[in-house]
Amino acid sequence: MDESTNSPAPAGVRVPEVAARDEAPRPPGKSVFSVQDLGVHYGAAQAVKNVTLEIEAGAVTAFIGPSGCGKSTVLRCFDRLNDLIPGARVDGRILYHGTDLYGDDVDPVEVRRRVGMVFQKPNPFPKSIYDNVAFGPRVLGMKVKMDDVVEQSLRRAALWDEVGKRLKENALGLSGGQAQRLCIARALATQPDVLLMDEPASALDPISTARIEDLIGDLKGDYSIIIVTHNMQQAARVADKTAFYSVEVNEESGHRTGVLVEYDRTDTIFTNPSDQRTEDYVTGRFG
Repeated sequence: MDESTNSPAPAGVRVPEVAARDEAPRPPGKSVFSVQDLGVHYGAAQAVKNVTLEIEAGAVTAFIGPSGCGKSTVLRCFDRLNDLIPGARVDGRILYHGTDLYGDDVDPVEVRRRVGMVFQKPNPFPKSIYDNVAFGPRVLGMKVKMDDVVEQSLRRAALWDEVGKRLKENALGLSGGQAQRLCIARALATQPDVLLMDEPASALDPISTARIEDLIGDLKGDYSIIIVTHNMQQAARVADKTAFYSVEVNEESGHRTGVLVEYDRTDTIFTNPSDQRTEDYVTGRFG
């Protein structure tokens, strides 16, 4: 099943070079994203406002908060998925290694290669396991030896030992936990710098959830990971830093807008938060 492609990569992209996966990980403390006064509108409605934070490279960052507080909306800004929603508008700035992600000379397709996404519900394509993992590199015309990329990606996703001998089988036959790890492998196949995870274990059983959490720990350092989760225990287990979002309600209109309340080391957020709203949420008084 040896396969390779030598098609040229998309042109016209000016985003900085990122470290290859076989290079040393970035030292902790360096920012991969600098978010400055971020706001998101859907039509006339403001979904999120005034989000400012630094996302540390080579670390796991968790976004927590009640439903409707804008966690996933902010997450989608990092790979420009909100661009695909009619009427969506993103204000403020997100700098990726110093480059404005929303600059006129930045190609969203290249952004999504460097910033992979894993969604809440496992969504394998109705193709073979092999073709699922190879899909991204093929579409992007990456100059790679595909067999190697598929195997390495499945190994990084802790799935190779389970599926390595049946790569031609339809991916829809995998269990839920296997399917989610396949989606992680598919995201890793494009050699991203960042991995976004939107509730990656919410649809899984406890054993599969534990495997996903272990996998996040294994990937940390080689990748910068941002995870949205409603599970506060999960955030406490996997994240180095945690951002707590909440909702402001306009008394006149009743409109709800997401706001970033507090962002700090995870142990500080859960044991010594600086904002009463954070303490009320993590202790179960609301949310």
